Amino acid sequence: MLTKWFSPKKQTLRLNKWKSFMIRSAVIRWGIFLSTLIIVTIIIFQLVWLKKTYRFEQKEFDRNIVKVIRGLYEDLDMNTYYSTHLNELIENPEPHLYMFRLHAQVTNDTLKSYLQYELEDFGVFTDCQYGLYDPGSAKFIYTDVLTSVKTNKKILPAIPHPARPFTYVALYFPNRQGYILSQINIWIISSVLMMLILILFSAAIFYFYKQKFLAETQKDFVHNFAHEFKTPVSVISLAADTILDKTNGKNDKLSTYAGIIRYQGNYLASQIEKLLQFAYTESRHLQLEKGPVDMHRAINEAINHLSPLIEERNALLKLELNAEDPVVQADKNYMLIVLMNLIDNAIKYSRHPEIIITTKRQHNSFSFSIQDNGIGIEKKQLHKIFKKFYRVYHGEVYSSRGFGIGLSFVKTILEAHHGGITAESVVGNGSIFKVQLNA
Repeated sequence: MLTKWFSPKKQTLRLNKWKSFMIRSAVIRWGIFLSTLIIVTIIIFQLVWLKKTYRFEQKEFDRNIVKVIRGLYEDLDMNTYYSTHLNELIENPEPHLYMFRLHAQVTNDTLKSYLQYELEDFGVFTDCQYGLYDPGSAKFIYTDVLTSVKTNKKILPAIPHPARPFTYVALYFPNRQGYILSQINIWIISSVLMMLILILFSAAIFYFYKQKFLAETQKDFVHNFAHEFKTPVSVISLAADTILDKTNGKNDKLSTYAGIIRYQGNYLASQIEKLLQFAYTESRHLQLEKGPVDMHRAINEAINHLSPLIEERNALLKLELNAEDPVVQADKNYMLIVLMNLIDNAIKYSRHPEIIITTKRQHNSFSFSIQDNGIGIEKKQLHKIFKKFYRVYHGEVYSSRGFGIGLSFVKTILEAHHGGITAESVVGNGSIFKVQLNA
């Protein structure tokens, strides 16, 4: 038996499974890498596009100010300047400051009136401080401010006044950067939202692939673990049976130990079988072979399979099989798994097991319940008991043996039959599991 287990054929099969797992892992890693690369590329392009849009708006603002100054020259009838290029008359020593030469005499009111008109005409709606610089005194003869309706500042910073050997008008826009940003705020908001969506999407992809990887790892581990232990456990049980046959009751101590080994071996074998069934159903959909199943007979058959446990625990089973028509369309083998899991739990988690099994038929619905007088389940844990690998605990101690897959497997089977299961429990008074099936 051991030679067969470690045969080259089995070794090749296990090697192929491992290679398949490694290929899936590599695909997952490449999927994460490519998705991350695409999302990062989109975000970079978005940031570059925003930067170009901002620079374009800066240039557009500069062009509008040049147009405003040209308009002022026309308003002030300074035709002598037409023979000179504007780039020789206008300076922009810093982003917020514009200076243009002025030889004509102009009052504050006139300059303010024309300047306000030109700014509005070219759509520049932000705070503007202006002043007329006199080279003789090296300071502004007068200064004033044109405020926009959006300004919240009562006191604006002083206008810079670089020394020049000629008279000039300075236009200072302290809120230039904020104004330009406000012009593209719709693009900024949409870009930020898009980047947030992309980041969340990338996080979701990463989480999905991580869960997928963990699920694949878990399935392969469960499958390999179960298969690795199945043969040794069978050998242990066979050895225990052989010892019991040889002693034939002649050596009580040896018979007792052999009986313990056989019981624990059978228990471990049943848990391994559950793991294999779980791994199978996790890797593919249940393949149901439906047919007419008499649930009353199925209940009695499940009880018969569990008779060693029932006798060992001196369990008292009360059957209230009240359904007039107990036949449902289902897969009998899977129904036996459901019944045996629920009855097995009811017996194991009761100190002095008293189990009531009830059936009921209502129109096209068949239902049964299994009630015990066991230790019960806390309300905060009751909604978790059908989750994979969840085990009920009391205080710091787990009250359930096994791997925590029995009820999860039961729920999977019933959902495949378009049925359902619910549980009610009171700590110290027992639990009741109710199953509903479509007839």
